[in-house]
Amino acid sequence: MTVLRELAPGDVDALQELIESDPGYTERVTGYPPGAADAQSLLMMRPDGVAEEAKKVLGLWEGEQLAAVVDLLRGYPNEHTAFIGLLEVHGRHRGRGLGAAAYRGIEEFVGREWAEVRTLRSAVVDTNAEEAQGFWERLGFEWTGEAKPYRYDKLESTARLYERSLC
Repeated sequence: MTVLRELAPGDVDALQELIESDPGYTERVTGYPPGAADAQSLLMMRPDGVAEEAKKVLGLWEGEQLAAVVDLLRGYPNEHTAFIGLLEVHGRHRGRGLGAAAYRGIEEFVGREWAEVRTLRSAVVDTNAEEAQGFWERLGFEWTGEAKPYRYDKLESTARLYERSLC
């Protein structure tokens, strides 16, 4: 049985293990392997101007195992949009439909908790497009036509914005 719930500071070790289970993702979007403080950073960091209470990090649990994580921002970039900053599945659980299950959990959470949100948005970084683009498109996300420069230290790429209406 899977359960989606908000992660707490006590879940940092499980989150770090999930991040380290898929080092290819981190390398594709940062140019580096996972770092020792990546879980703590994910739980705390948010874009400038986004209130602390607008950020939710949700975990999809299978029993005691954190199988997937979602970083979600309410009202970003506008009050009717929620931005999915990350949806990552544990390396041992990939290919089992847990990414889609986590996404369905996002829709349920947003519908229950954030009634003003009518659109979900995500970005696909070109260096990760082979892994991520098809996933988002299968879920009904469409490219908005927006592309923004993406930089993480020495890694330079492009982030393409995708959206899906909830209405």
